[in-house]
Amino acid sequence: MYQTLAVAVLVLMLGAYLKSKIYFLEKFCIPAPVIGGLLFAIFTCICYTTGVAEFSFDDILREVCMVFFFTSVGFQANLKVLRSGGKSLILFLFLVIALIVSQNLLAVGIAKLLGLSPLVGMCTGSIPMVGGHGTAGAFGPVLEDRTESACGTIKGATTICTAAATFGLISGSLVDGPLGKRLIEKRGLLDTAIPEDDTLLVEDEKKHERHTNMYAAAVFQLILAIGLGTIFSWLLTKTGMTFPIYIGAMIAAALFRNIGEYSGKFTIHMGEINDLGGISLSLFLGVAMITLKLWQLASLALPLFILLAVQVLLICCFTYFLLFNIMGRDYDAAVLVAGTCGFGMGATPNAMANMQAICEKYTTSVKAYLLIPLVGSLFADFINSLVITFFINLI
Repeated sequence: MYQTLAVAVLVLMLGAYLKSKIYFLEKFCIPAPVIGGLLFAIFTCICYTTGVAEFSFDDILREVCMVFFFTSVGFQANLKVLRSGGKSLILFLFLVIALIVSQNLLAVGIAKLLGLSPLVGMCTGSIPMVGGHGTAGAFGPVLEDRTESACGTIKGATTICTAAATFGLISGSLVDGPLGKRLIEKRGLLDTAIPEDDTLLVEDEKKHERHTNMYAAAVFQLILAIGLGTIFSWLLTKTGMTFPIYIGAMIAAALFRNIGEYSGKFTIHMGEINDLGGISLSLFLGVAMITLKLWQLASLALPLFILLAVQVLLICCFTYFLLFNIMGRDYDAAVLVAGTCGFGMGATPNAMANMQAICEKYTTSVKAYLLIPLVGSLFADFINSLVITFFINLI
């Protein structure tokens, strides 16, 4: 497991180097672990198919890093932020929930039409789309275990989820800018842009400051949440349903965060926790990517492309016709369309990068800059995990 982690770090370093040198990778916000890991996965695929060598890794630390990352996500679930965001935040959150459910319903439905297992469809639903590579790596093994025990019709769910997440990253970056631009120019929305006071940003910046002497306390808070989370996970298994291993830790972390916020008795070191979560995610993705078996995608290449193309069509229609009209039919709503495409098919950094490009061309949208990070980073992953778990157990 130590060698596996070391190889994962080498892959991370390679990916970071290539990202800094290749404009395309930087433009589309492709994560460094995905860049280096995909190259390594191609290398191992060539070795396997030519009979030169077959690599085997001890990936036990992948699960440890995954749980640390999703626990840091649980600490983001601040109910005070949700209340302070007003009606727009609540409304946007419900639209994102509707998008998550729609992605899974469509994925399962199209999979059945193609004669595939519905769990293959789940591999292209909200797991890789709203969830991105982190959720793809987490739920891939869950889908493989559930499928093997159910009907044994799918292998390599982690590989499929990861490939779908990469497709979503690139597609989301390609479509969100043109969609937002078309709405703004076709409908003359620039006149509706209203300068707002940026003090509307509800997160207290002091809570995100980093202090080197607080990283130990942040690690201890993560470990305590993970420890308590094992009890929650054990209780959840008594329901007879399948849950990802980290769900209990996420719930415990959310409890810690909100008890701290409302009682004022202790401080949650969010800046440090975010940093530690980012490191854990990078290591988790690194290990997940080097263990991919790309040759398992060969028989699913065409159906996978159809499933993913339909997902792109869904989010374009959902944001352009539904989200835009519900969120106000104004300039802010158009920028929200671009941002939602970004994290709805990839990740919040994609959303922010593309919103920034639109705002630099026209003018700033404080409302969009408020809602996208809050929902995309704080609540979407948490809710997505619950919805995915419901769908897996329903199937």
